[in-house]
Amino acid sequence: MGICPSELQHLVIRPTLKYLGEYSKDAETLLVATAAFESGMGFRIKGDKKRLGVFQISSQSHQRIWDHYLAKDPELASKVRGLASQREFLSHPHDELATNLRYTTAIAWMIYKRKQRPLPQYNDLKAIAKYWRRHFHSRPQASVDEFIKCYQSLVDSDSLAA
Repeated sequence: MGICPSELQHLVIRPTLKYLGEYSKDAETLLVATAAFESGMGFRIKGDKKRLGVFQISSQSHQRIWDHYLAKDPELASKVRGLASQREFLSHPHDELATNLRYTTAIAWMIYKRKQRPLPQYNDLKAIAKYWRRHFHSRPQASVDEFIKCYQSLVDSDSLAA
């Protein structure tokens, strides 16, 4: 059993994007679709090769976001760090990807944001899948068609309309 897509959207993704000053329906849908494919909407929070959380982010990707992207923007880094737990982040920062939904959402958004490319429109699933494949996913065996099928089977588009 995973996370209800509309609850992830309304209670985690939307508030996190708003907190970061990054909200758009396009960004929100991209992140919901990413969670649907990467973890089956939270069905798996620990994947192969140490990928963690609803977005299946590796510790290496996590570290790169901090070292090569957030380190260049202290104000944004402070906002993202504000989503992490006080003590656990210092001793086990990668665990936050599995245990802290708002923090892992912010890191997933940073993976996309650092590319500085225009987002696909929220209602163009094929464009969303291609964007995900180009900017987020590193496993060569994953396909745009699989992404679309997974989204369609796990996420009721009508439930995400509001």
